[in-house]
Amino acid sequence: MARQHRIVVFSGLLSYSVRKGIVEIDRSLDSIEWLIVVHAPRKSVFRLLYNQWLNLKKHGWRWIPYQLADIVDRLFPSGTTITGQKLPGDEFSLASMAHQNNITIHYVNDIHAPSTLAQVKAFGADLGLSLAAPILKRELFGLPSLGTINLHKGKVPDYRGMPPAFWEMWNDERGVGCTVHRVDAQLDAGDVYGEVTVSRQTYSTVGGLQLTLDEVGVELMRSVVQSIFNGSATATAQAQGGAIYRKPTLEQIVLLRRKLERRVISPKARIIEFCKGARGQLALQLWRFGLWRILKPRVTVLLYHRVSDDVRDNLTVGIEQFGRQMALIKRHCDIWSIEQLVECKLIPKSSRPQVAITFDDGYLDNFVNAAAILQRYQIPAGFFIATGIVNTDKAFPHDVRRGNEPIPMMTWDNLRTMRDAGFTLGSHTINHIDCAKENESLVTHELTRSLADIEYQLGIAVPIFAYPYGGKQHMTDERLELVKQTGYSACLSAYGGSNIENIDKFNVFPAWDSLGIQ
Repeated sequence: MARQHRIVVFSGLLSYSVRKGIVEIDRSLDSIEWLIVVHAPRKSVFRLLYNQWLNLKKHGWRWIPYQLADIVDRLFPSGTTITGQKLPGDEFSLASMAHQNNITIHYVNDIHAPSTLAQVKAFGADLGLSLAAPILKRELFGLPSLGTINLHKGKVPDYRGMPPAFWEMWNDERGVGCTVHRVDAQLDAGDVYGEVTVSRQTYSTVGGLQLTLDEVGVELMRSVVQSIFNGSATATAQAQGGAIYRKPTLEQIVLLRRKLERRVISPKARIIEFCKGARGQLALQLWRFGLWRILKPRVTVLLYHRVSDDVRDNLTVGIEQFGRQMALIKRHCDIWSIEQLVECKLIPKSSRPQVAITFDDGYLDNFVNAAAILQRYQIPAGFFIATGIVNTDKAFPHDVRRGNEPIPMMTWDNLRTMRDAGFTLGSHTINHIDCAKENESLVTHELTRSLADIEYQLGIAVPIFAYPYGGKQHMTDERLELVKQTGYSACLSAYGGSNIENIDKFNVFPAWDSLGIQ
């Protein structure tokens, strides 16, 4: 039997990325015993008020609306997810982690208190991990026999300190770093075990890069921990020099955002964005203050295609923007999985907007960016794939017409990972054909072969079908009958609107997404 490894985690906040990092390491190594020590000091009323005064002095008038927005967010609880199936990202939740027999979570008022040091020493850790931790003292980080390593979302020695991505973007760097290094007495100055550089894309934002670094950091730390325990890890001393950065002011945050927006957003686009935001806020407030009582119950299916910062077109939403949209949906909406929706006979009334999320086509960024964000917020989604284009370097007809460079597609391994994570996977034909335009034999072949591909590769015997292009003119009664005869459980279009009162499982229509359709 393999020797049990003991890992102690030092943290100041068990955020999503911290929890995910722990779970992924636990999955990759056998026989790990965890002690998670969370620095959670209790603050007096005087200290809280004093901190508010310090922040007001540092940030000026911007601190007041910033704090008011935070208060409003706390007053409105998150929306609900229609239960009955595994939710993506559930294994990374705090509740799930707390129920693991090999994980002990200990909240302490002072991470350097004698009682905390005694507990860590008694645990007898082989390795320490610093994950979103306060600055650690040697008497603590030196206790594990193999030392303590830190995940730093920045390139060292050039970008020590915090926050991730901000100062790199401020200084117009072409990429941002992610580093795992040994914890030393000096801030972010220890020997480096591993590092990765994330390239800055045309439309990258600070928030989008931070979401990307969260995922990159999880994999980098997992890889380094595994190499330390199997004896293959090597550490390299940092170069001399470098700089230490601190948290920016709210004014600096605004200045950088405006600088980035001026480069990529035209005045016309800014006006359109403002109008869309105002329309969305108006609709939400009207719904919240009673419109739901008057209207018939409905579920709106939001259709996406790509989540990426390398391009902006009517198929693509940015990484930060998608994250913000999912955060709003999680807070304000009741969320359905697409499987639950197609099996629903009568939509219930709800005081919250009711939504479901789908993706068409099968681009790789769905796996890299979209799925990661959906797991963060535990939002189910359906992904409908053209099985003859996925896992290849082929291009979609609509991308060829646009003159796009080849866009990476998901592989079957990616799709199996998404299936295991709890996402719904379905068919979008083999080659993204127009089902109404093509002859019956070709449509039959596309439907039959795509279903067979999904069953063989993913083990899904009766998938849902979403027909390409999605307009009313792209599906006929005869072709829909072929969909049913082939063995699909439901059919989705894409010509917009909400599903009201009753669900016709062979005519579920997603709304056009905010940036365009299929």
